[in-house]
Amino acid sequence: MPASTRQRCRAGLTALVALATTAVLATASPASAADTWTETGSDRADPLTESQGLTSVEVPANSANRYTGIGTIPVSVSSRGWNHVGDPDESYDGYYVEPYQADSGTAKMYRAQAPDGTWSEYTHTLASGEALNNSWDAISLDSQYMLSGEYGTMTRFLVFPTPGANKSTSPSANLPLASVVNLDHAVRDVQGCDFSGPTTLLCSSDDPDGSLFGYTKPLLQVDLSAKPGAADVAGHVTALRQLPLRSSCSGTYEAEGIDYDRRTATLRVIVMSPGFCVLTDSKTYKFTRS
Repeated sequence: MPASTRQRCRAGLTALVALATTAVLATASPASAADTWTETGSDRADPLTESQGLTSVEVPANSANRYTGIGTIPVSVSSRGWNHVGDPDESYDGYYVEPYQADSGTAKMYRAQAPDGTWSEYTHTLASGEALNNSWDAISLDSQYMLSGEYGTMTRFLVFPTPGANKSTSPSANLPLASVVNLDHAVRDVQGCDFSGPTTLLCSSDDPDGSLFGYTKPLLQVDLSAKPGAADVAGHVTALRQLPLRSSCSGTYEAEGIDYDRRTATLRVIVMSPGFCVLTDSKTYKFTRS
């Protein structure tokens, strides 16, 4: 066999091995590190005020949990086109942030409340290739950076400086994209994420298809290679379980926001029921690690 032919064959074999290795890594389950979450109870989720997201609140102490839904959007906000609110988060030093989107345009908005109770709006102009939708935000444990997600099938999360908490931010300036989390497995229709540790996220996916992980509506764990910041990091994705899908009605459920309360180690996820039952038996499910 001529040398040039051997070289072409060797190159082709190397490419096939690389493709096969990539496929195995993309589909294989991790050997360890994934948590097991067991359902422990549920509360009714109001379709107007508790249908999009939730977060536990540590500052001030003994505060009630906060929820978002179409009924929580102030008229002064919706009248300017910000008509969808996603899953919010609050930092451990008291900065609360809600993600907003409009039906069209070139920007998304984060509405932030400082520990003193004052509200400010931080607008982010879309980067090249960035989706308009704004489903959730999750604030890092050191409060300085905030992850946010795009709807659809994605292989990244976005990272921004946390509005208000990060002193580089200003309501009068564009909120810049700081970096991205590059995921090793595609995710679909993520509706919420929350940090359960410095480099661990728990996420609720409204995936209606099921082809990515073998079932629909998965609870996901994303382990970051480092704390989020100005540099890109990698994210390892694991599907932990299917979220509960129980209702008196049949049809399509919608998985919504998620919250991890570190004080009680309780995970909560909103699942809205199909059809008419969205009004009657939608639930916020509770889980504990086992």
